[in-house]
Amino acid sequence: MPQEYMERFTALHGKRLDHDERVRKRTAREGHDLSEKAQNLRGLRAKLHQKKRHSEKIQMKKAIKAQEEKDVKGAAPSEPSSTPLPNYLLDRSESNQAKALSSAIKNRRKEQVAKFAVPLPKVKGISEEEMFKVVKTGKKTAKKAWKRMITQPTFVGPDFTRRAPKYERFIRPMGLRYKKANVTHPELAVTVQLPILGVKKNPQNPLYTQLGVLSKGTVIEVNVSELGLVTTGGKVVWGKYAQVTNDPSRDGCLNAVLLV
Repeated sequence: MPQEYMERFTALHGKRLDHDERVRKRTAREGHDLSEKAQNLRGLRAKLHQKKRHSEKIQMKKAIKAQEEKDVKGAAPSEPSSTPLPNYLLDRSESNQAKALSSAIKNRRKEQVAKFAVPLPKVKGISEEEMFKVVKTGKKTAKKAWKRMITQPTFVGPDFTRRAPKYERFIRPMGLRYKKANVTHPELAVTVQLPILGVKKNPQNPLYTQLGVLSKGTVIEVNVSELGLVTTGGKVVWGKYAQVTNDPSRDGCLNAVLLV
């Protein structure tokens, strides 16, 4: 990641003399910049911004409430009570602490599960009648109708060669083959056109995955070497998964979101 290069540069050459002051001023200006942005945005950008701010406020209120509950429930009396307590009340504070601990563990599990979540968990199904078109060959057309032509965009590898027409079961038209996709990085907020390496999974049908059909919700593997992503060990990331977010058969292009 670029952060590792920045940390290495700082370790070698140090920081500016006014670095801390610049960081403090930038942090102090964030509120004003955010307010100005919220007042001047219009249309769809304003709706997206307000939706993002609304979710951030909800999460912040939940975190504050959980912290307050944890502090209140977990607080033990500073001095031992002079009045004796029955046995069923002796471990009251411990149970409260355990409850706060369990809620923290649940939140951590939710964060871990969110890492493997996809942008489109559910997609509309595509029937075989819509996916395949019957191709009749030979003189006796009523008997020879075993070929199928795929009507949806597909992906085939660079070393793909068609089988002989006599043995070809599924036909993938040349005009519906895609080699690149417009991939959006959610954290960097950039969109780059990247080459496709393969189709990982099509949620419609395992057969569609084998044929390389590109429909909405398909998980594909793209070449991200142009983005300069680096692992923690310092190796350049070659391929990452992305999910198709649009309908390529209608839009004429392939848009996807990188799964980070």
